[in-house]
Parts: sequence; C-alpha cells; structure tokens
Amino acid sequence: MKKILVIGPSWVGDMVMSQGLYIELKKQYPESIIDVLAPAWCKPILERMPQVNEALEMPLGHGQFELKARYAIGKSLRDKQYDMAFTLPNSAKSALIPWFAKVPIRIGWKGEMRFGLLNDIRTNKKSFQYMLERYVALAHPKQEMMGSGCLGELSSLPYPKLSLSKETLDSTRQKFRLDIDRPVLGLCPGAEFGPAKRWPEEHYAHVANQLIKQGYQVWLFGSGKDQEVTSQIISTIDEQNRSFCFNLAGETSLTEAVDLIGACRTVVSNDSGLMHVAAAVGCNVVAVYGSSSPKYTPPLTEQLAVLNTDIDCRPCFERVCPKGHLKCLVDLQPQSVIAEVMKFDCIAKAEV
Repeated sequence: MKKILVIGPSWVGDMVMSQGLYIELKKQYPESIIDVLAPAWCKPILERMPQVNEALEMPLGHGQFELKARYAIGKSLRDKQYDMAFTLPNSAKSALIPWFAKVPIRIGWKGEMRFGLLNDIRTNKKSFQYMLERYVALAHPKQEMMGSGCLGELSSLPYPKLSLSKETLDSTRQKFRLDIDRPVLGLCPGAEFGPAKRWPEEHYAHVANQLIKQGYQVWLFGSGKDQEVTSQIISTIDEQNRSFCFNLAGETSLTEAVDLIGACRTVVSNDSGLMHVAAAVGCNVVAVYGSSSPKYTPPLTEQLAVLNTDIDCRPCFERVCPKGHLKCLVDLQPQSVIAEVMKFDCIAKAEV
C-alpha cells in the first residue's frame, strides 16, 4: 500500500484532467491512498473522483508564496507519512510543501528552480503533446517514459469520469424549478482566461433560439463573473423563447453545476473549465475554440465536435485579441454549431 500526496492544479479544467493520473496510480498501486492538496474551489471536483481519498484544502491563493505558511502546511502533513508526492503545477513554491512534509519520493516535471525540492524530476515534458499524457506519464517509472509516444494514442489513456449524484440533481432541479420534459442544451459562454476565448453572445443567442424551436430547453452555466454575458444572451433571445431559457450562472455551486451539466444532452462551450466538466460527465460536447487550441487540452470524450476558424493569426494564445477584431470567434457562424448538435441527435436516434 502506498500513501500518496498530490499537489493539485489551481484551475477547474486542469483538476478534471488530473483524474487521469489518479486512475493510473490506482492501476499501478491498487491499494494506494491518494490525497490531493488543492484550492477550496476544486474540492467539489475532487469529491466526484472515486480514486481520491481526501481533498486537502490549500489555504494559500494562486500566486502567493508565503514561505512560513508553506512550511507550516508541510510540517502538519508529516504525521500522514506519505510515501510519494506528485507536484503537478510547474512553480518552485508548489514543490515546497512535499519537501517540508519530508515525503521521501517527490515526483514532477522540470519547472522553475525545483532541483532538490523534487528528487524524481522529469525533463522530457515536450515528448508528450497533451496535458493528460503529461499527468499519466508521472505515474510510470522515469526510465520507461523517456521515449516520445510511449503511452500510445490519446484515446487509450484513462479519460476523466466524474461521478454524478441523483440526489443532488433532484434537489437542485427543485431549487431552481427545472424540469427535463424537454431535452437540455447546456451553454457555457464564459472563459476565465479572457475575451479571446469567448464566442460572441449573439452567436450563443442564435443557437439557443434555433434549438428551442427544435424542442430543446437551454440552461446557461458559469460563475458570478459570467452573469453579465449570460444575461446579455437571454436579452438577445426571442421573447417567446425566453421561458425555455434558464440563467444559472453565479446561482449554482460547482457541486450543483456538475450534476446539472450531467443532465444535459449536449453542451456548447468555450475552452473553459466547464467544457472539461461536460466531457467528464458524459455529455455530447461542442467545443468552440478562439485564441487557444485543442492540441494541448482537448475535451476528453469520444462524444465531441471541435470547431474553430482557420485564419492565419490563430491560435495566438492571447487573453485579448492583439488585432482587435476577434475574427477567430466572430467568423465562426452559429449554424456550424447547430449542425453539430443536430448530428448528435441523429446519432442518438440511429442507436435506439
């Protein structure tokens, strides 16, 4: 039996993808106990991962160094007597806690000034294209992971699969007076990274209008920061269709959002954390990419349509469009998204 500490990532999408590591660790060490230290906002995600024994709350905010606080956290973990630690973020400060906790084996990718803090440091990160590959590779011995492509195809790796709670779903539906008489289209129009990832509100509104006419209802998801965007979408929707549209952004907890997204037939999303949640709960996913690219962190599901334009300046990976025109998003027309949603419907009907 191995006792394993993981220093988890700070972003919801990355946390979802990190489940691939925990699944692989359970294959390597079936009796292992895996604890993950992560920000409080990631706890609802970790609680839906059966491989995780305990979600330990990281009290320091993203970017805070606080050496004394990190020492205190590490010292408090010594009694747990972890055998191994995996540090997923790239920063030096993220590797301090396992070192202070005196974990004997400390594994992670080469990052900023981490030699000594990590004693099993991996230097060939670029041999692995996808973030999921990079997480899974850490579960294997270093010498086995020195060649490129040694993990096989992406589709052969353990995809995240978050568990769902029918009890939470039923209570949340009652709370927001939601029914499922109509199939649900989920829209996730926010993007914490910046506006260069956000498909225009009017495009989302057009998709909602057309699919409500096709018999759908629409649930809009996001954080409190996304309420302005989701409100604009609803105000743009035809008045007669608004009764089939529910603005849940900033109203649900992340726990509630996970189960509600799991009740959606299809989710249309920008490249965001909720996109990865939708993939991990088994929805059909239509992923809209602007400044970013699916070549590193694609939604991990077979039920997927990825849409982007092919203009010369994308992907630029910028938060704000350097050219000020956002053509990579504006030129991606709503009809292409609607067509992908309808394709999923056709596939479902053919399988019945």
